[in-house]
Amino acid sequence: MKITAKIVLALAGLIAGLGFVSCDNKKTLNLYTWTYYTPTDVVEAFEKEFDCKVIVTEYDSNETMFNKLNNGGAKSFDIVVPSQDYVSIMMAKGMLQPIVQEKFTNRSKINPKILEKTTYDPDMTYAVPYYFGAAGIAVNKKKVPNGNYDRSWAIFADPQFKGHASMMDDYREVIGDALAHNGYSVSTLNEAEINTAVDMIKNEWLPNIVKFDAEGFGKDFARGDLWLCHGYAEVVYGEVPEAEWKDTIDFFIPQEGGACYVDSMCILKDSKNAELATEFINFIHRPENYAKFLDFFNFPCYVNLEAQQYMTTTPLYEASQMDNCELKMDIGETLAKYYELWEKLRISK
Repeated sequence: MKITAKIVLALAGLIAGLGFVSCDNKKTLNLYTWTYYTPTDVVEAFEKEFDCKVIVTEYDSNETMFNKLNNGGAKSFDIVVPSQDYVSIMMAKGMLQPIVQEKFTNRSKINPKILEKTTYDPDMTYAVPYYFGAAGIAVNKKKVPNGNYDRSWAIFADPQFKGHASMMDDYREVIGDALAHNGYSVSTLNEAEINTAVDMIKNEWLPNIVKFDAEGFGKDFARGDLWLCHGYAEVVYGEVPEAEWKDTIDFFIPQEGGACYVDSMCILKDSKNAELATEFINFIHRPENYAKFLDFFNFPCYVNLEAQQYMTTTPLYEASQMDNCELKMDIGETLAKYYELWEKLRISK
């Protein structure tokens, strides 16, 4: 989950002091989550209603989160928000405790389409979806005013973008999208399918790509250096002045789908406040509360469909564009194969 620098600066002052006020007579909920991922007003509303204090500790990657928990940090937190592959890993390692379903009264709000994708825990026994998202493609319409380009992953083979295109520096994303374009699973274990996807990236996409970049592509796009980039919508839109969005940005997720993610709220096995943690998860999925989260980031409504009626912003793209996207699952030892081939691609670039 990547958040723009603009949002970071806007929230830094609010988040910095969150949860560090002494309140000896109140229960404390320790939330371990992605940076700037839970709106302050929602947290404060929960604290007021349940007469408690929420301490928010942040991480910037699943790896950082998992390493901290796996090396003695698990007893410090109640709720964690891992992505799908790490949910699978943490379930297998016995790091999570079941959600008390009787207390999770808003489970009916969760979109059934999400549960079809979360095959590792389709009944939300351990993990309640928080956000479902996907990277897509942004085209600078001012640089390609005729609109003559393929609205699929094949766009990266289009020579009109040579020297002005970038893809994310993320091998599961890039290889996953190439796999999807070829009709394969983004989490395939089939070596021939993986090789086919990587050969296509090398021979068809790489000649036009100026760099792999997961951080600065939004700024490069806004400056006009990039005419085509692969990444998250909120990063691109966050760098372009809102008055220019319509005339500058064409963002879409190809119909063939691609790699996507779902971050879920989970209660850690050693949680000292599991009951309060369940109340927090349920509170987040009150539609009016969940809408505040979506509004803050201009996210599309997919996980909790009833929240849409309470939204006050227009999403950056339609949620339906993610229908054909596939979650990146834990692929075990095959991950090393993906990484090996990716490093060769990066070196050749």
